[in-house]
Amino acid sequence: MPDTPNSRATRQRTRKLPAPAEATQGRQPRGVRRKRETRTRLLDATLRLVAEKGIGSVAINDITEAADVGFGSFYNHFESKEGIFAALVEWVFEEFADSLDRLASGLSDPAEVVAVCVRHTLMRARREPVWGQLLIREGFSVHALNWGLGQRLLRDSQTGISARRFVVPDHFLCLISVTGIIFAAIAAELHFSASVTPAVQRQKETGLGEQNFAERAATVVLQALGIKRAEAESIARLPLPGKPASLSSGRQDRILLERFESSLNC
Repeated sequence: MPDTPNSRATRQRTRKLPAPAEATQGRQPRGVRRKRETRTRLLDATLRLVAEKGIGSVAINDITEAADVGFGSFYNHFESKEGIFAALVEWVFEEFADSLDRLASGLSDPAEVVAVCVRHTLMRARREPVWGQLLIREGFSVHALNWGLGQRLLRDSQTGISARRFVVPDHFLCLISVTGIIFAAIAAELHFSASVTPAVQRQKETGLGEQNFAERAATVVLQALGIKRAEAESIARLPLPGKPASLSSGRQDRILLERFESSLNC
């Protein structure tokens, strides 16, 4: 609700009160808090189910059962399962794509832009396994190229081709190949980070593990775009310009969902 002159004056006279957002949350009645909690539980359940099973295999009753919420309560928050799926995918991937754009905004070399984005994508998948699983599950869907990450990769590769930095015989097939490399690398990253079996330990000892894995994956992606191996390796090892807004603690999944729920709460 927009500020009125009286409300602005009141805040100026009461500087000892909490920040506006905190004060508003503290004044929420019990019914509003319960509604918010229910919405968060639905989003929590949806994120984890979609990451585990894929959008096509999740029904509304799966979501409500996992969230321990009545079936009818779902429609108090979302019009359909397509609505919650669309909101979930758009927020999770668009938010990260925007953060990558901010990271690479000061870079002029298309090859370095791609390398930075690949490395940060793998690093985030390692820190946030649920996010990584969701990306893998839905990344190969028919509409994946319409998402933020797909559109950024399409744009950045085209920029490199136009500048004659990348040399590829077929742009579309190259894009598919690069996307496959990234998703396969995320799957491997999750596998190595989650598994402690003797077989995986032996793989790590022989160099198949996660040692400099993000840089190695970025090198392969750049080679697929026509960059020579020695230069690709050099670019992939350059210092990163910074970190996107991401999560690093054991509470990462909960914080992610709280941010998601807040962005959708109107």
